[in-house]
Amino acid sequence: MADGKTMNRWYVVIGAILIQLCLGAIYAWSVFTPKLTLSVEQGGTYGFSATQAAWVFSIGLLVFSVVMILSGRMLAVTGPRKLASIGGVVLGAGYILGGLFGSSFLTQLVFIGIIGGAGIGLAYVVPIAVGVKWFPDKKGMVTGLAVAGFGFGATIWVKSAGSWFGLIESLNFFGLGGVQSVFLLYGVIFLIAVLVGSIVMIDPPEGYVPEGWTPPAPASSENPGGAALGMTEFTSGEMMETPQFYMTWVTFLFSAIAGLMVIYCIKLFGIDALKAAGMTAAGASAAAGTAMALYAIFNGLGRIIWGTVSDKIGRKMSIFLMCLFQGIIMLLFYKMGGTVITLIVGACIIGFNFGGNFALFPAVTADYFGNKNVGLNYGFIFVSYGIAGVIGPQIAGYFKDAAKGGGDPSVWVTPFIIAGVACLLGAAVTLMSKPPKKL
Repeated sequence: MADGKTMNRWYVVIGAILIQLCLGAIYAWSVFTPKLTLSVEQGGTYGFSATQAAWVFSIGLLVFSVVMILSGRMLAVTGPRKLASIGGVVLGAGYILGGLFGSSFLTQLVFIGIIGGAGIGLAYVVPIAVGVKWFPDKKGMVTGLAVAGFGFGATIWVKSAGSWFGLIESLNFFGLGGVQSVFLLYGVIFLIAVLVGSIVMIDPPEGYVPEGWTPPAPASSENPGGAALGMTEFTSGEMMETPQFYMTWVTFLFSAIAGLMVIYCIKLFGIDALKAAGMTAAGASAAAGTAMALYAIFNGLGRIIWGTVSDKIGRKMSIFLMCLFQGIIMLLFYKMGGTVITLIVGACIIGFNFGGNFALFPAVTADYFGNKNVGLNYGFIFVSYGIAGVIGPQIAGYFKDAAKGGGDPSVWVTPFIIAGVACLLGAAVTLMSKPPKKL
């Protein structure tokens, strides 16, 4: 700092959460899908297929993950504050343009998916990279806190568009209709909020050590565990020469498929399942919306709790348990959709476990490959999440479209089984993983 004092490191956490609240808007996509997929014959404005609606979400996730590699490289050049600001401007611009011009599938794909996804990718890595440097003593906890806003943010944007304020029904800026008006409003909010949060995105002073914490020694024959504590640094090239990189990458892919599939389809599945159980369309929609919002809340909680737990029991055991629990619940989720209570419980558990990915995988990246390059290294691992964002929603969209508009909930059985088995495979791969040794 200019006066020679070191900034209170908890300001970084506050700024990180504010930024991530906005970046989590992509997880609110399910609130728009019923409006987007309502056919023109039934009074809809857009008439997207379920697959088209999934593609906007999937492309957003894919661009988000790929741009993270670029942002990891930019971080060293621009500095964290400037990079976060750029991300906020791009994200806000994408949603503002989507609001003004997103009347077709192509324009929504470009503005919300590509431009919005790029804004998320530019800003997302900043709170993680900065947080790990300020909190080397609590990497699991701080990565969980730093990205918790991503999950909580989805709740805010889902409920604001829906039951809290009914924005998607009541707004009509410039005659754009509810969906595009919400895009426009959210874009302005994202632009301002991310710029505010970026103010405290600065690295600690050179040689910074938290008060009362003694850094562990680097890995050596006397201290072989040092590598597991992030004290051995790998460049991205060196990291990708290790089997641990590919094992971590595949585990993240398998684990993320389930969570991203459910984010996309929770409202569609909930409506189908509850209507089949005898509920009215309005009641089923409201219940599914509640499940979607609580999914997002537990997504945020999972990031904090799984990250904190991993500081106690280790990253490997935490990832194993997270994948195992997720696999089991995905195999049961179709049956749980038949009542409001079990639908909500299932959604909460899936959201909780899915949230853990975003605390555990950046933390294990720092553990395995070092703290110094975690921003760039995690970007390469995070590409698996982007691919999962295509696989999970597209599997669900394919089976839903194959039913040709029917409301039979059995179309969701196969997608949920595929996701559940993938999570169990991720748990198995984790058991075989161990910290790499630098030759």
